[in-house]
Amino acid sequence: MINITLPDGSVREYEKGTSSYQIALSISEGLARNVLAAEVNGEVWDAARPIEADSTVKLLTWNDSQGKSTFWHSSAHLMAEALEALYPGTKFGIGPAIETGFYYDVDFGDRDFSSDDFKKIEDKIMELAKTKSEFVRKPVSKADAEAYFNEKGDEYKLDLIKDLPDGSITFYTQGNFTDLCRGPHIPNTGFVKAIKLMNVAGAYWRGDESRKQLTRIYGVTFPKQSELSDYLKMIEEAKKRDHRKLGKELELFTFSEKVGMGLPLWLPKGTALREKLVRFLQKAQEKAGYEQVITPHIGHKNLYITSGQYDKYGADSFQPIKTPQEGEEFFLKPMNCPHHCEIYKTKPRSYKDLPVRFAEFGTVYRYEQSGELHGLTRVRGFTQDDAHLFCRPDQVKEEFKKVFDLVLYVFKSLGFNDYIAQVSLRDPENTTKYIGSDENWKLAEAAIIEAAAEKGLPTVVELGEAAFYGPKLDFMVKDALGRKWQLGTIQVDYNLPERFELEYTGSDNQKHRPVMIHRAPFGSLERFVAVLIEHCAGNFPLWLSPEQFIVLPISEKYEDYAKKVLESLNNSDIRGLIDLRDEKIGRKIRDAEVKKIPYMLIIGEKEMADGVVSLRKHGQGDLGSMTAEQFKSQLITEITV
Repeated sequence: MINITLPDGSVREYEKGTSSYQIALSISEGLARNVLAAEVNGEVWDAARPIEADSTVKLLTWNDSQGKSTFWHSSAHLMAEALEALYPGTKFGIGPAIETGFYYDVDFGDRDFSSDDFKKIEDKIMELAKTKSEFVRKPVSKADAEAYFNEKGDEYKLDLIKDLPDGSITFYTQGNFTDLCRGPHIPNTGFVKAIKLMNVAGAYWRGDESRKQLTRIYGVTFPKQSELSDYLKMIEEAKKRDHRKLGKELELFTFSEKVGMGLPLWLPKGTALREKLVRFLQKAQEKAGYEQVITPHIGHKNLYITSGQYDKYGADSFQPIKTPQEGEEFFLKPMNCPHHCEIYKTKPRSYKDLPVRFAEFGTVYRYEQSGELHGLTRVRGFTQDDAHLFCRPDQVKEEFKKVFDLVLYVFKSLGFNDYIAQVSLRDPENTTKYIGSDENWKLAEAAIIEAAAEKGLPTVVELGEAAFYGPKLDFMVKDALGRKWQLGTIQVDYNLPERFELEYTGSDNQKHRPVMIHRAPFGSLERFVAVLIEHCAGNFPLWLSPEQFIVLPISEKYEDYAKKVLESLNNSDIRGLIDLRDEKIGRKIRDAEVKKIPYMLIIGEKEMADGVVSLRKHGQGDLGSMTAEQFKSQLITEITV
């Protein structure tokens, strides 16, 4: 017999070799029908795989992210089976699950392929799904695996096999299709009830531009047709909210090939929005005891050698800037932290001085491949709302909790109410990717976990997602469409203080190392603005709107009065403009609606005679009449954050 520990802590006895599916069946038939896979001792397994020893087991359904991932990876195999049936001789690269479904890289040979073929493939996938073919796992030797794909003539699978150690190779078969795969997979194809192929693109084999370009087919599947319908509606809404589209329409930012790819240009309205965000956070930081600093956009190569960033990223970063002096090299700043370490070192520090909190809206530069660039969410130059806290070890947890409070204040003020904290830890199987001692890593990871628990934050733990210098806590925020974004990060770092030899004098009169906390509630202003645009569909909170109102005179006769109204309002802490175009009032209102200006102040004969304005609100319509002074008071009350 073996003992199985379930997520609620209960322990059940089963025969050795019992599968996760059988465990689910022993709990309820309804649960068993929905089980896609299982997490066994932290590793995701097929639901049919026998468990031979005492284990902790979590049953995975469609409601679990790992359940979805297994479902979509299995769907990639199902699509590959359909492609092989429809287009004999097709060769296959890789077919992973991704956040929004799956893709498979395929080689059609000389055959033309386009999205016009999608319907035929979708129909074939659904035909195969209805056969309810089981996904069967089979361990194979390296020699047998090579023999199989040599016979099949699939050089891509052979390329993958050559890097795999003998004894670690498994095949999965469903229906008439066999693939090289680690797994896991769902029990059978019958779980797939709805399919939509989304896109087709080119992708170089293994990301190497010198190798053949394959056809990458993206798709998404669901266990219910209704879920696919909901998803497609969400996609349509997402297109309307796309920050690239709205950024252009609302005149917030642009890009120029002459300036360079991935380097955003902020237009006046976008700059007003950005500066408002900066002032908002600066004000909150001042209250929390942060001091503002400014550092250069470049740094000497030795700075990044000391920090460890040169060894880690040097080959993939912007190339060095050489000066007339032989051997002298500078780099565009990839991070602000080394600069802040040097500021800390400018004078002796006592234990009584700590914590020291340096904040900077520092622009950094990182080279991203052109195919990775995407609007404001992935750029080559961006501004971090960066801060670095230097504190005593006994202060770490408390400082961490204060940062939580600041981040959550930011989210609340901007309407992000659905979030989860992701605790990103070191990969215990591959510690060579990280710098620093095991002892420091343990201390840092414990501080994050304990602080999050004491604050009652909902958390998930992700192994292998830590920064190279320390563990971190990332805030994963859901937007209005239910999409997840990583916004805001907090990191504990015992390593940079050692590398930069930072010190403070303790109460024992001895020298000690401070602990460093990295934090950025926005993450970067560029990415944050992009997510904010899509979250609120360009309808920004009133206090953040670049233009909070527009004055619309009905005709030229009322322009002088309209200008006086504008002047009286713009002298306050509110921002607006006037539309003096020779257009009918209906057109002016429509244009103001398109620009998502929160309030419209309409002025005609009656309004001028009575000394009032007629007020309209974006998306709501007419709100009646009031004086400019009354409107000003109302607006100031609304924008108080």
